[in-house]
Amino acid sequence: MGRPFRLWATTCVCVIVAAPAFGQQQVAAGHVKVASGEAVIIRAGETVPVKTGIAVYQADLLRTGKDGRVGLIFRDDTQVSIGPQSEVRLDSFMYEPAEGQLSLALNFIRGIAVYVSGRIAKLAPDAVRLETPASIIGVRGTTLALQVAAK
Repeated sequence: MGRPFRLWATTCVCVIVAAPAFGQQQVAAGHVKVASGEAVIIRAGETVPVKTGIAVYQADLLRTGKDGRVGLIFRDDTQVSIGPQSEVRLDSFMYEPAEGQLSLALNFIRGIAVYVSGRIAKLAPDAVRLETPASIIGVRGTTLALQVAAK
């Protein structure tokens, strides 16, 4: 058992140990379709400037400034437009229809937004939750606009 065997064994161990981490890589929930003005994503404690095409992930917080506007499109074709001085957090997103795993939860913290439902709302209406500081909105496949006053 020489050096080549030890190298091979060490490589196998590294691959086996690292494999679960590769399998758990987070899949993007959607992406920014349009963006203008001041807008950022707060992701894992870091601030990321918003620009067209950037991916959006579960737990992202989108924040717009006085002139900021962001248009999102999710993998299930849900569309969300966020107006100036707004904050919206993507609490959960799962779109695996073949496995029956569907979920969308958006938390509208402040500001103005428009929501257009996608396939999750059509396939499993109870799997969609739109939350504000004062209410939870159930969606049954629709378009809605909402304004949440800042506290």
